[in-house]
Amino acid sequence: MILLGLLLMAATAAFTGLVIADNFSGGPSYSVTILGNHIATLNMLAIFCAGLALALIFGLGFMMMSGGGALAHRRHRKLRHARAERDRVADERDAVAQHAQAQPAQPAARTRTGDATAPLVGSGSSFSQSVTAQKGRRRHSLHLFGH
Repeated sequence: MILLGLLLMAATAAFTGLVIADNFSGGPSYSVTILGNHIATLNMLAIFCAGLALALIFGLGFMMMSGGGALAHRRHRKLRHARAERDRVADERDAVAQHAQAQPAQPAARTRTGDATAPLVGSGSSFSQSVTAQKGRRRHSLHLFGH
């Protein structure tokens, strides 16, 4: 989007510059020529409207460039945040693994009878079930066509 906006702005500026450079004749109607080719004969109102149209096209190019830059900045910020979160989770996981290696393994003889800290014995732990449930609830941003 940045490249397309830059292309619109450059084309509009080049066209306007060529029209101004090639057309210094006076009178009630002006013959518009670009690079020696006759394009049109315009009166003052038509020239004013053409200038408005060129200004709108230039403004559209500027808006596309600024919008594309803001989109790239947001995407970069989200990616930087995701990488920092990934590194934090990896460090936390490594710390838990080192702590588990440092302590001898305790037998899992306790069952869930009211002790909230007792490990679960049986078909599976609630930790793996909660991780599986969290994976299913992953949220994504709204998809826009063309992006």
